[in-house]
Amino acid sequence: MGVVFLFAAIAKKLQFRIEKIRAAYPDCIAYRHVGNSEKRVRIEFEFRSSSFKIHGHDPSQCDCIVCWHHDCPTLPRRIEVIELKRFFGVPFKIWIQTALRNQWEYLDAHNRMEWALSTRVTDGDLLLMYRCYPQCKITDLFRVTDSRLRPGKPGWKKEGKANFGWIQRICRLESPVFLSDMRNNNVLRTAPFIRSNMQGRGGLLASEYWPYLYEMLHNRNPKHRQLLRKYAPDKLSL
Repeated sequence: MGVVFLFAAIAKKLQFRIEKIRAAYPDCIAYRHVGNSEKRVRIEFEFRSSSFKIHGHDPSQCDCIVCWHHDCPTLPRRIEVIELKRFFGVPFKIWIQTALRNQWEYLDAHNRMEWALSTRVTDGDLLLMYRCYPQCKITDLFRVTDSRLRPGKPGWKKEGKANFGWIQRICRLESPVFLSDMRNNNVLRTAPFIRSNMQGRGGLLASEYWPYLYEMLHNRNPKHRQLLRKYAPDKLSL
């Protein structure tokens, strides 16, 4: 219902004229102004776009999905996806993003790149790039610049798929944060990403522990303190 409410608030801005909202699939029949005429649009409301597939909806009976969060890059291309949070905005989240040894050269060679990300990322999220064994340290800060993910084959393993989005380097840290530093912190040592030995697909959500990570980064990297203040803990979204 929240998605329906928010869509109603911006429907006119997007040039939609709503004819009916109903319980049957699809949820909404609307007309959209196109040139000198109107086009009939069948709309389905979902909180996450992935629910469209989970609910088993027939794609041929839908023209547009209106959702809060778009996390399903494999939807048919003919279906338009309107992600409402792009219009209303959300605070950033913090992710620890792991980079294997065979990815370091690529990581060092590019400031803007595609990277395998969690389907929960949002534009503006902060990524703490963690270089795995043998370095075992956070060395760079990136931000997500385009969270419209596309499926692809990861280059670091022979099988499986991943979802790729665009990220941009914010800075290279003067003084990195080591895995041993986090393990020696009374709070961080209890974090799921520490207990899992920094293992996880697509990124490790670390927003809950950002105040402690922020303090380490802020104290060790005076050159980047002004930049870090933009991501102060009181501004993040859990």
